[in-house]
Amino acid sequence: MNLKFGTDGIRGPVESVVTPEACLKIGHATGLVMKELGWNTVVIGKDTRISGYMLESALQAGFIAAGVNVRLLGPIPTPGVAYLTKTLRNKFGVVISASHNDFLDNGIKIFNEDGEKISRDIEKRIEKHLSKNLSPVETSKIGKAYRFDESGPRYIEFCKSTVPPNISFSSLRIVLDCANGACYKVSPEIFEELGAEVITIGNEPDGYNINQDCGSTHPEVIQDAVIKHRADYGISLDGDGDRVILVDEKGNLLDGDDILYILAFSNPNRTGVWSGVVGTHMSNLGLEEGIEKLGYKFIRADVGDKYVSEMLAKKGWMLGGETSGHIICKDLVSTGDGTVAALKVISSLLILEKRPSEVLSNFKKIPQINKAIKVNNKDIINDKELKSFLKEIQSDLTIGRILVRPSGTEPKIRIMVEAPEKNVAEKFARDIEKLIKSKT
Repeated sequence: MNLKFGTDGIRGPVESVVTPEACLKIGHATGLVMKELGWNTVVIGKDTRISGYMLESALQAGFIAAGVNVRLLGPIPTPGVAYLTKTLRNKFGVVISASHNDFLDNGIKIFNEDGEKISRDIEKRIEKHLSKNLSPVETSKIGKAYRFDESGPRYIEFCKSTVPPNISFSSLRIVLDCANGACYKVSPEIFEELGAEVITIGNEPDGYNINQDCGSTHPEVIQDAVIKHRADYGISLDGDGDRVILVDEKGNLLDGDDILYILAFSNPNRTGVWSGVVGTHMSNLGLEEGIEKLGYKFIRADVGDKYVSEMLAKKGWMLGGETSGHIICKDLVSTGDGTVAALKVISSLLILEKRPSEVLSNFKKIPQINKAIKVNNKDIINDKELKSFLKEIQSDLTIGRILVRPSGTEPKIRIMVEAPEKNVAEKFARDIEKLIKSKT
């Protein structure tokens, strides 16, 4: 069983990769590492996929076999698990989720005692144990499992606490798309309790419809809904709630770059821990220029909210995120949290008494084209002809960037092209796509 950690934990099809057997071994291996570190309790949460209950049972059996006690949180957003791992004083927290993927996939994400993704060193220790035969501890030392029924209410109260007490959402009509995922219950309650009129969609999970034609990977749904309901904001979350896309009152889409700019613009303190912002190699060149004009430093991390978080820790900064909508506000949360990011953007704009368009008029994005190509072997990224072609294109660009990389969560090659003119970016992206497809 060749299980390896990727960009965001271990992820793949339930029928072939993240199977019950795999989860049994992951739970046992992770439990053994916990015991080696002197820890004996773990919390486990999940999203709404049909496979969640099956894999939860296998995962907890593995932990129990290693002598680790388990607290079962039930369906809850990924950032909720990170928060509860920290506040319940647990050393490890586990999420069963494949984030924005469809229901055929599932995955395992692991947080440490600070509510952050575990280090590569700990991942390697777990991987070592995965290659060994599963051998339970003696019966008198096996772990126990408990249901923790307060996970939702605790997370709701935490999210509400991130909004300044003098701020009310009572004047707002908000459309909220919960992607039929882990946020389907908690997020609507958060915005309603803050006073907003909430129109919720994507809140009827059946185990199969997570991310299906809804959520942050289908932003057109929330755009149409905002116009239809004449809403002030649209909020579109993904299946596990760790990323968000916003829509303004005119139906304009605000991605992670726009969100980062709004949060940076609205922060009056731009020194010390607030002196810099972390993006990724996917962040628009216009964002980098705009952030620097505001007086911040801007640094790019590798793609993945885990790497953004690591760079923030390295620099000692508080704000970072990805274009896809993973936003990390380190002053409030330890990992990407779509609901908290949306709360902070809206409350910041209420304080400024500005619409998103008024703030975003201060910076201009360069045209950027993104494509994802499904492949059987992601090693095609190392093809000599492809590398040579990319160098040739980059040399033709006086302004702009090209990034071609393997997805860390799906069997895909991702293409990003930036150029001063959209038609130029589109042409180069098509040419790269054509070459890659010819080799698959």
